[in-house]
Amino acid sequence: MELVFSDMLHEGGHKNTLGRANEVLRIVLEDRSRLGELYESILDDDAWVRMRAIDVFEKVCREHPDWIEPYIDRLQSDLSSSTQPSIQWHLAQIYMQVRMNGIQKPCAVTWLKQLLSSSDIDWIAAVNGMKALAYFVQHGDADEADLRRAARVLSQHKSNTVQRYAKKYGA
Repeated sequence: MELVFSDMLHEGGHKNTLGRANEVLRIVLEDRSRLGELYESILDDDAWVRMRAIDVFEKVCREHPDWIEPYIDRLQSDLSSSTQPSIQWHLAQIYMQVRMNGIQKPCAVTWLKQLLSSSDIDWIAAVNGMKALAYFVQHGDADEADLRRAARVLSQHKSNTVQRYAKKYGA
């Protein structure tokens, strides 16, 4: 009997750990046909399953960004309104690893600017969002003024780490 990813990602370890995520990663890397099931787990009703699934999805992206590229439109439409920090920071990481077309890139940049428009954001999402926006600036797909604007906003963040990154990016 084939293991169901949403069940696997629900089990194992404390809720704030990755549980069986590494097992799911191994399965997907060995059988690319299971990537769609993993993607569907990102949309699960359970926040812990979503957190673990997006973590695995981003780790697949590190090894095979080309496997993730067909999902970019879905990622953008399904996840851009998510307020779950783990979704936000992993999405920012994915955007730096994949090739995107002329419609997807501006969509990613717009999402990043919106994400970084408030200092009331998870610190890891803020750091990865700034890194991603800087990546797009470096590659000519975003305006440096947008990065500086985000950095000024995030210079007021409660996290010292976010404040350091904000300073680095022009606050």
